[in-house]
Amino acid sequence: MNSADTAWIIVATALVLLMTLPGLGLFYGGLVRSKNVLSVFIHNYLIACLMSILWLAFGYSIAFGSGNSFWGGFEKVFLIGIDQNTLAGTIPEILFFVFQMTFAIITPALIVGAYVERVSLSFVILFSSLWMLIVYSPVVHWVWGGGLLSNGSLFEKPVMDFAGGIVVHETAGIAALTIAFFLGKRKDPTKPPHNPGMVMIGAALLWVGWFGFNGGSQLAADGGAALALSVTHISAAAASLSWALWEKLKYGKVSLVGLVTGTIAGLASITPASGFVGFFEAMIIGFIAGILCQEGVNFIRNILKIDDTLDVFAVHGLGGIFGILMMPLLNTIGFSNGSSWVSQIFSVIIVGLFTLIMSIIIIKFLNLFIEMRISEENETEGLDISVHGERAYDNN
Repeated sequence: MNSADTAWIIVATALVLLMTLPGLGLFYGGLVRSKNVLSVFIHNYLIACLMSILWLAFGYSIAFGSGNSFWGGFEKVFLIGIDQNTLAGTIPEILFFVFQMTFAIITPALIVGAYVERVSLSFVILFSSLWMLIVYSPVVHWVWGGGLLSNGSLFEKPVMDFAGGIVVHETAGIAALTIAFFLGKRKDPTKPPHNPGMVMIGAALLWVGWFGFNGGSQLAADGGAALALSVTHISAAAASLSWALWEKLKYGKVSLVGLVTGTIAGLASITPASGFVGFFEAMIIGFIAGILCQEGVNFIRNILKIDDTLDVFAVHGLGGIFGILMMPLLNTIGFSNGSSWVSQIFSVIIVGLFTLIMSIIIIKFLNLFIEMRISEENETEGLDISVHGERAYDNN
């Protein structure tokens, strides 16, 4: 065991959990109307609790068991046979387990942004649980656990996804867009965010937490972790500026919500590349991502007419896919990183189709037993009062 590596991953684990609790909750909570803010907090918090138990029970084993090319099997359920002396590389395996657990928490939590203000609580709980086990955990195995996209069984070169462009952002983005399509639009989708200041605080916590997300994925306290952390920051800054500039050119004003959404776009886009690119490449990725993801928001909202409420696919899904595909492009034009067009493109396609099909199956299955959407009356009243019996603000 390496003490420095262990200490860094302990810190990184706390940083990634900070991204969901409270970062993502505040970011999403500020974007919805005041009558729904507590429901967003509850969805995020419940998902964090549920995924922790399910990851311990089955998820970790499915993702990182020896199994076969498709899944890891059940050899590590409830961490059977693993104790504080068992190592994963240079760190205790129980630490690796909990670090990866924070990823299993935030990925279904990202999907929350697509269905806020109109979804039933039972659907949130059941979909998130099934999706993490049936979709997320196998994809982790394929990409990071020695499975079919990482062991050379499909492509000559393994897919390069350092911290989750495919594993986290593509899967969450596609699932989010799928749910938004089947769920339908909110009654009034034009209301502005109720608290942009809360959105900024949440985005800032996400930015800080992302240092653990990407830097921790090196699984060592070394120069690779320092590089991943540093290029993550540069991409976030570049995307924030390009989003703001594009917004100013198109609409004449720079909004706080737009500025910090650009930050998240830059963070999502650099995630798969953060261990493989330098500062200049990170700046390019971030600058393009700020404009690309903003136009993605407009396309989903205005052309496809899908109410992906908080733009999960346009920011996370599109951003993660863009980062994956930028690596072979940069490699082609002289910024060597060892990536392959074939493995990068076809991995995106394979995981995308798998996520889409399985998400539809889970939605259709759950619709046989539960209501996906709350009643029109409850939607009008707001989920905070109608579903949870609380309100965030005293309106008297």
